[in-house]
Amino acid sequence: MQNPPGEHTHSLSPTLSRLAGEGAKTPSPQFSPASRRGGEREKQWSIPDSQRELPVNEIFKAYDIRGIAGLTLTADIVEAIGHAIGSEAHARGQKTIAIGRDGRLSGAELLAALARGIQKSGIHVIDVGCVATPMVYFAAFELDTRCAVMLTGSHNPPEYNGLKIVLDGTTLYGDDIQALRTRIEQNNLSHGAGLYSRQDISGAYSRRIVSDVKLARPMKITVDCGNGVAGAYVAALYRKLGCTVEELYCEVDGSFPNHHPDPADPKNLQDLIAALRVNDSELGLAFDGDGDRLGVVTKDGKIICSDRQLMLFAADLLSRQPGAQIIFDIKSTRHLFEWIRQRGGKPVIWKTGHSLIKAKMRETGALLAGEMTGHLFFVERWYGFDDGLYAGARLLEILSRIDDPGAALNALPDAFSTPELHIKTHEGENHSLLEVLKATAHFPGSIEVITLDGLRVEYPDGFGLVRPSNTTPALVLRFEADTEAALARIQNDFRRILHEAAPHLRF
Repeated sequence: MQNPPGEHTHSLSPTLSRLAGEGAKTPSPQFSPASRRGGEREKQWSIPDSQRELPVNEIFKAYDIRGIAGLTLTADIVEAIGHAIGSEAHARGQKTIAIGRDGRLSGAELLAALARGIQKSGIHVIDVGCVATPMVYFAAFELDTRCAVMLTGSHNPPEYNGLKIVLDGTTLYGDDIQALRTRIEQNNLSHGAGLYSRQDISGAYSRRIVSDVKLARPMKITVDCGNGVAGAYVAALYRKLGCTVEELYCEVDGSFPNHHPDPADPKNLQDLIAALRVNDSELGLAFDGDGDRLGVVTKDGKIICSDRQLMLFAADLLSRQPGAQIIFDIKSTRHLFEWIRQRGGKPVIWKTGHSLIKAKMRETGALLAGEMTGHLFFVERWYGFDDGLYAGARLLEILSRIDDPGAALNALPDAFSTPELHIKTHEGENHSLLEVLKATAHFPGSIEVITLDGLRVEYPDGFGLVRPSNTTPALVLRFEADTEAALARIQNDFRRILHEAAPHLRF
């Protein structure tokens, strides 16, 4: 499979424009889902007019590659990126990459293109099929490839897809993502004829978790997979742990017909809350589109965000590993500082983003980390990558030792807070606007302004945060306070500075 001489030799912008062809000006292609539970169903979507002229270069994000399938992420573009990934793997002395995809409608076509591109570089490909993202990460360990690429749109709308990349045991982000662009721009590509094979790693993944996690008693739970790929695996896994499992939207369907698979948004948990109200489950677990994030709902309908879940995991870990460092992201509750210190741990606040968190864990030697949106990372007893299925298993292990799991979860320190709030912007505008805010915004009454990742403004009675999303063109906001009045005051402070800097935005 030698790469034809001269292929992909132009600079990046012309190259990707050429590879994209006229896709931005023609109807979106139709994709057929691969065979999965419930049988074959023809699906299609249309690309909104507002998205038809998006710059292709915007697909290279801070910690992954993400674009609109058939527009900024065509099969030709993915093949070119695969060639660059394989070339980078070759430069790092690697020989084989495990690849997989989630249940999105564009997945089968784009995964085949990814494999072709990687093989062109001379790197071998092991295709593990339609799996959750943590299962591809697991394959890099189980198959001893040290390299993995997951084709997934994660929690983005159905028309999106993307790539999460691990090479030589390191998740690529920042400059390493941009370096893939540079390889294509400069035609700095290796050439060869890598081999292709398929392997099912689902059994090994399940056995590894069941061998590690032991429940003190059987539990009754309800799982909501939002028609994401976790639905193909999670119920069977938890039954092997000894649970009775009620399934909600576990049929994998990349059009997401019931609700969007993003447990960080409370509206996507309403069906799970309703199910818990009428069945005899003790707990509800929800998963995002590619299974690397966990949502938790108590029997009485309370949503336990993952920064509060992290409190439970931290207490458990610190009982065995006193003095351990525990990382949480910039969006997480202030209560984590005191909670971790009181139990003998060392709290570390860091940037949002799965790649950035994993890099910080390697730097610090932290044994546990979490993000407010549902990513949880375990080094103790696991591999350090974010895994919603494994996090759910570890949570069940802890709660199985408690007579009333809901009461234990509800007793974790809480505050008046908002979920993630999103303000839509044009592509790139979110980042430029944040720079304006850093230079001009003033926050009377604040005690600290943290610019680690966006602007987190600490007040005596709460905090406010605004940061640019690294996956979609939007500003992300989050607020927490000791009282409702304080929460409203802090929100109004941010409303003021945003209106001053960008009066055209709707918020």
